[in-house]
Amino acid sequence: MSASASFTDSASIPHARKPRWYRSTFYNALILGICNFLAPGIWGAMNSLGAGGEATPSLVNAANALTFCLMVLSCFFSSALVKLIGIKAVLIIGTMGYAPYAAGLYTNNRFGTEWFVLVGAALCGLSAGLFWMAEAAIALAYPEPHNQGKFLGFWLTFRVGGQLIGGAVNLGLNAKSGEAGKVSYTVYIVFIILQCLAPLAGLLLTSPKKVERTDGRAVKLEIQGSSVRELIATAKLFCSREFLLIVPLIAQAVYSEAVMFTYLSLWFSVRARALGSFLSAIVALTGGNILGWVLDRKQIPLKLRARGAFAFIMITQGGWWIWSTILTTRYDRTRPTFDWGDDGFASGFTLFLILVLAFQLQYLYLYFVVGYLARSQEEVVRLAALLRGTESAAQAVSYGLASVGSFAVVGGSALNFGLWGISLVPAWLVVREIGGRLGDRREERERAVQEEQKESGVSRDSSSVEKVAV
Repeated sequence: MSASASFTDSASIPHARKPRWYRSTFYNALILGICNFLAPGIWGAMNSLGAGGEATPSLVNAANALTFCLMVLSCFFSSALVKLIGIKAVLIIGTMGYAPYAAGLYTNNRFGTEWFVLVGAALCGLSAGLFWMAEAAIALAYPEPHNQGKFLGFWLTFRVGGQLIGGAVNLGLNAKSGEAGKVSYTVYIVFIILQCLAPLAGLLLTSPKKVERTDGRAVKLEIQGSSVRELIATAKLFCSREFLLIVPLIAQAVYSEAVMFTYLSLWFSVRARALGSFLSAIVALTGGNILGWVLDRKQIPLKLRARGAFAFIMITQGGWWIWSTILTTRYDRTRPTFDWGDDGFASGFTLFLILVLAFQLQYLYLYFVVGYLARSQEEVVRLAALLRGTESAAQAVSYGLASVGSFAVVGGSALNFGLWGISLVPAWLVVREIGGRLGDRREERERAVQEEQKESGVSRDSSSVEKVAV
């Protein structure tokens, strides 16, 4: 079945409506994905080359730590900004800081300029927190309940799509470079051009009130009340039992990004790094879409889907981090630079591919879990901000520690293994309640919005869908 059909086929859905494609959830998943590809996707493409493609990881890891520190701040205030200008405008503003980051890497790679790397990282952090919150809220609120997993998988495909394209471009430019070093500065020119297109892509997103879904229900993604009250409500939600219990899981899931990309930079040649960027993207997008499809299977009880995916992801994660700790300890003694014809290349390179796949699976699963924690559409925005802010805090620590050479070699893998152990029990206490005590909060939110529609006299029947303003 094609991606388009999986989103728009409404024949088997009770009371379904056929939306216009440019208002459909599939169309908006596509636009959101394109924005993701052009902004954080290309950012990921640069970092998947190992330390942003530089010869040594210290400066870029320090810059990334600055980016994520500022993202914590912008994420926290993002829901209040949604109240003032709306989710679509916040998304567009959020795309604007990525191109300066790429420009900083370009000037450093070509001219050795270091200060602009930090300036670009700061601008990226201030805007990226807004983008991360907005895209997460849209990904959780726009799709029909039966399409949630496919929407998430399709959307996140574009994130690794940036890594795929970046790896392919860099592999073509550096295929003959079988030694350690930095990538060609020509790569960054392509990246800058692509990231400048991100705000234009954001203009194509459908505003929440104009989205047409196959179940006929409207999308409500707005904030009521004052901005001050919104900040207070967000802070209270952070302190709730359910969110605090999944904080270690969030930290463990995203901490690995700096670890695996630093690993690639330290131990592999330029062309091996480019190959890793390319192949890991293929592995991640395939695995992510399969998991999204499984999580949407209504034939499988919600409780079983939540618990089964959790068990698979966490058991395999434990194995990967044991493997990673063993290999990095060995590399700390031998100090290799693997090219693709060397002995030992296969085991080390395969580990990198698996770590990228594991990151994608656990990242997608986080959104599945968070989607069942929000009690109202307003809480969707708040939880998206908190999720992305917590991610940013963990990644700031991760990239900060990875900028310290002695810790970057082995410490990242060992710490990630420790975080895995710490997150198991608290996360399980939440996961086991999905489909149980927590019920199906996503469906409850949908029904609440539908009831509000009926009370306000704007319920969408087959005729109203045809008359909705373009």
